[in-house]
Amino acid sequence: MNTATHWKVDVTKILCRSEITTVLADLKRKEPRSVNTRQNLIIFRLSTCCGLRASEIVGLNLGDLRVGVTRPYINVRRTIAKGDKARRVPLWWDAGTLADLEAWKVHRQANGASAGDPLICTQCRGNEGKRLDRFNLRKRFLAACSCLGDDRVADLTIHHGRHSFVSHALAGGRSLAEVRDAAGHSNVAITSIYTHVAVDDEGETGHLFVF
Repeated sequence: MNTATHWKVDVTKILCRSEITTVLADLKRKEPRSVNTRQNLIIFRLSTCCGLRASEIVGLNLGDLRVGVTRPYINVRRTIAKGDKARRVPLWWDAGTLADLEAWKVHRQANGASAGDPLICTQCRGNEGKRLDRFNLRKRFLAACSCLGDDRVADLTIHHGRHSFVSHALAGGRSLAEVRDAAGHSNVAITSIYTHVAVDDEGETGHLFVF
């Protein structure tokens, strides 16, 4: 069966631009008070603004965040990528995401983390630095979205953040090939499914991909 022809995007699960900006604003307002909230911001960024799968997010190491180069990117290693297919996820597409991830890396390094330590980890005193599992990651993503209301959160999973990334990247003018490579799709036909998904409240898709 051809997945690209038999699977459709549920547009009700795509986070529209106003929802993404609402979540980011809420998290950034609260992050100075809580390192856990700050990490939830990073999880939301990795899912919704970078398109990473849950298994990839929990598998990321600090050294996979390559920010000291001309075109910063996330190195999704073969060992954590679906189908053992390594890829690079551009961070230079979105200045807000780059700034938050770069600041998080600095924070982790200031607390003694090295390149081989997990990017996302437990923050409990006395147990800091332990890699999160996917169950806790999914809970944290939904906690990040809590400002959207209980009814909306009940409709969402962390994987819908990935769908939202693909939809917004295409709407922002990135080519099918660029988004295919960033998302790690096996072929461009899968990516093309998202080309007609409206990502704004008004259904307009001509904006730049910047959050």
